[in-house]
Amino acid sequence: MATYQHAEAILHVENVGVAYGEKQIIEHITFTEKDVLRPDVVQGQTIAFVGRSGRGKSTLFRSLAGLEQPTQGEVMISDLQAPIKEGENPPLRKVREGDVGFVSQNYVLFRHKTIQQAMEFAMRKQSLPAAEKDKKITQYLKDWGLYAVRHQYPNELSGGQRQRTAILEQVLSSTNYIILDEPFSGLDVGNIQNAINAFRLINQSHELATIIFCTHDIDLAVEMADSLYVLGYPTNADGTLHPVGTLVKHFDLKTRGLAWKDHFSPEHKALVEEIKEAILAS
Repeated sequence: MATYQHAEAILHVENVGVAYGEKQIIEHITFTEKDVLRPDVVQGQTIAFVGRSGRGKSTLFRSLAGLEQPTQGEVMISDLQAPIKEGENPPLRKVREGDVGFVSQNYVLFRHKTIQQAMEFAMRKQSLPAAEKDKKITQYLKDWGLYAVRHQYPNELSGGQRQRTAILEQVLSSTNYIILDEPFSGLDVGNIQNAINAFRLINQSHELATIIFCTHDIDLAVEMADSLYVLGYPTNADGTLHPVGTLVKHFDLKTRGLAWKDHFSPEHKALVEEIKEAILAS
């Protein structure tokens, strides 16, 4: 089992609920994710959410990204800009729109900007000299296989290239974690592998480079995540389902010795079946 220790909280969700009028979509969602430190490894966390369609995953993700204000509870993130003393952890503060990178299923891009121009726009708030920004953009475009098409517009790109462009825009503009809503939906096998490689590039860019994503591909979620949540309908005392989304199960792959593996073991396969049972029951 890999050696690791928990550091400061990077995300704390306390009793979050969202309602549209009288319709409650999600409720009572509470969890905390902390930075995980491993010897001689610089890597952020990968957190997966799975569950049946219509259980509120997209609504939850918009709340985590600060794009939608919860009607109950709050979402807190690490305040990386706050002054702290040596040895102290950054304080938590409420998430605000723009704090977190968010990539929807539709990969919304600027139609009138080339990839290069979109990256320059994404970095507009960073206080770096122009030459440093250009160097950083060039390196990312090369790492992500987009350098050769950097002067092309979104309508000239393949589906996989559009997805990587959308993700990279958020990576360059965000100082906190990045959220991806169904990042593998509609991709073929080759582009799925490209997306996985992109995830790893994000994760390994710095210690707090955390990815939060949802998917219907349970095998892929188990392969990539070190923490996994099932969002579903809880069971009432009479055995019926209460039709409001909440967290019904958490699987910590770190404590099971299944995180950060380069192979898919029988234990991983057993976990997939356990997760499927939790989904089907909710």
